[in-house]
Amino acid sequence: MVSSLRSADLLSDLPERLSAGLLASAKPVKLAADEVLFIAGDPGDGCYRLNEGLLKVSMVSPTGAERILAILGPGSIVGDMAMIDGRPRSASVSALRECKLSFISRSAFEALAAKNPEIYKHLLSLLAARLRDTDQVVAAGSFLPVKGRVARALLDLAKAFGNEVGAGRVVIRQKLSQSDVASMAGIARENVSRILNEWMRLKLITRLSGYYCIENKAKLEKELKL
Repeated sequence: MVSSLRSADLLSDLPERLSAGLLASAKPVKLAADEVLFIAGDPGDGCYRLNEGLLKVSMVSPTGAERILAILGPGSIVGDMAMIDGRPRSASVSALRECKLSFISRSAFEALAAKNPEIYKHLLSLLAARLRDTDQVVAAGSFLPVKGRVARALLDLAKAFGNEVGAGRVVIRQKLSQSDVASMAGIARENVSRILNEWMRLKLITRLSGYYCIENKAKLEKELKL
């Protein structure tokens, strides 16, 4: 499943003077669609705030299988763990769409935090929210049946990027392949294909021009019940 779709925004939670201080030293970064921001193991030299676009957070197994941990929209922060421990990146981040970001170096953050230690309270709140998301991922992967994992991925996407188009229908405004959904749910693409085709026959979901539409949200939510 998707662990987090719109991460808490550290800057929006900070007093204006502190967020302005961080952004004053931030460097603009642009990514083209499919361009990599950083990969797992890279030096943790700072964090990024996503201003425009869409990012994918993922991990790759030794066999090359990808697991999508999160899809993040504007306002999200990535690389924030490096602000605390300075260790290498724990996951890889790449652009799903053209992105504009602001890079805040660890040294700039530490300089501001030395004068304003209350900033750590906000950072810890951000990390606590991330840990809660991780708890949900573990629970879903351990207890939800296969259909429940696929339903959770689609419903999370609908919550973050869905547009209601009437009669309870929600269009997910992000083109996704069956492989994408499989990576989000953490199951084989063949299983996802079977489940999605079944739901299409039952009119729970439809797909048009690469966009999935949830036709019956209530029935899909029933798949989340253990």
